[in-house]
Amino acid sequence: MSQVVDKKQFQDLVWDYYHDHKRNYLPWRTHCEDVNFAYRVLVSEIMLQQTQVNRVIDKFNQWMELFPTISSLANADLDVVLSAWNGLGYNRRAKYLLESAKIIVSRYRGKIPCDTIQLESLPGIGKATAAAIVVYAYNLPMVFIETNIRTVFIFHFFPYVEAVADTELTSIIKNCLDKENPREWYWALMDYGSFLKQTLGNISKNSKHYRKQSTFMGSTRQLRGTILKLLLASSRTYNELRECSHFDERLDKVLLTLEKEKLIKKTGVKYIIYQ
Repeated sequence: MSQVVDKKQFQDLVWDYYHDHKRNYLPWRTHCEDVNFAYRVLVSEIMLQQTQVNRVIDKFNQWMELFPTISSLANADLDVVLSAWNGLGYNRRAKYLLESAKIIVSRYRGKIPCDTIQLESLPGIGKATAAAIVVYAYNLPMVFIETNIRTVFIFHFFPYVEAVADTELTSIIKNCLDKENPREWYWALMDYGSFLKQTLGNISKNSKHYRKQSTFMGSTRQLRGTILKLLLASSRTYNELRECSHFDERLDKVLLTLEKEKLIKKTGVKYIIYQ
């Protein structure tokens, strides 16, 4: 059961923290009136999936230098995109972003949709990401949940409660939403949630949906990244990849998966980045 919290006091607390400690250095929050702002939001939201803010900042800036517009991304080759993404992990996101850019340019004339259903039809964009894009890009009031937002609402409305479901949070988040300025309200929640995590620990562990991220070292994710990095440098035979991966028994399965995802392909006896 949720704790009764005064809505105005809660909102004032969040706004006060934000006004004093806003992370206005985050590059995807700048240039709100720019014609490419929605594209910047799209890129940042995909990059921030399962990746910490401090790892994204430099990559985002480098990305925007290479691909300043949705059209420039749509016209890029996959190997160039994967090289730009290198270091962020979960490389499928880079391919999804490239595919989404191509669809947006061809189907929506380069304009990021402001409709969540249309956004969810794009590769790699789920319900929460679609709503976040609409909120941040177009300042429209939508409800979505991610880890920092969970942290804030669990801390204030469900103290000492375990396994809090998102369905229990949704109505409270909706009730507290600033409909006049949803973009900054969510920025405020994100910044305050980040502060709570840094000072009080991972409160979102009390969420029913919490899943501890697996260790990267020695993981299949690491092996996938190693293979892609090798192939971005040059084409390789199976035996070369086997040797470079220290005869990892998972290699065959990973290669097959990467082929199915159209991240790599085999031409003759060599593997290359998919074109």
